[in-house]
Amino acid sequence: MLFLVRHAESIENATKYTGFYENPRPWTGPAAHALSRDVIGLTPRGFLQCLWLRDTLRDLIGPDPAIRTSQYRRAVDTATLALPGLPYEVTELLNEQHYGAATYMTKPELYATYPDGAEDRQNRKHLWTPPGDGGESLAREVLRRVTAFVDDLHTEPAADVVAFTHHTAILALRAVLEDRPVTELVDEARGRKTPNAAVLLYEQVDSSFQARGTIHPDC
Repeated sequence: MLFLVRHAESIENATKYTGFYENPRPWTGPAAHALSRDVIGLTPRGFLQCLWLRDTLRDLIGPDPAIRTSQYRRAVDTATLALPGLPYEVTELLNEQHYGAATYMTKPELYATYPDGAEDRQNRKHLWTPPGDGGESLAREVLRRVTAFVDDLHTEPAADVVAFTHHTAILALRAVLEDRPVTELVDEARGRKTPNAAVLLYEQVDSSFQARGTIHPDC
């Protein structure tokens, strides 16, 4: 079985429009990305969600699972709190979409600073490539990364794999695992994102994966 877990609630999730997005942004793009990747931790609610994950995953996974997590602190913290004492592997393949120089920019500042990309950001978000070094589009770079992750699962000796990752990476992973267009999943996410700490279940059947439902946290 494959278990996709969106990281528990982070400080960024809880204070997105009051703490990190300012106009003008007080940080450079690289500094903003480093802040997002290395510093942002979990909220008290996020810690409660990790306790819920600990109980939930204990009843789902078998012995000696393969645990994978993105490089972002909020995903690593979720993995270590949800499955304490178990070894895990950090992989960039599960990282959040890299927003490059646009990290933590408000939309007005982004459109004023990089007007050439405004139309894509507004109308073709899955194709939009954030400006600056490292910027990734969802439908290209992120999809390419998660495809490599899924390909590696076919050689994974463990019976169960638990992957701690992010909202955008989950959209791309679902596109690969469920053989669905990214655009369709992006449209669905406009109405409802995958909740923090939700667990998506997939069963490997021969060379493909079958969705077996989603478990939502009760906190």
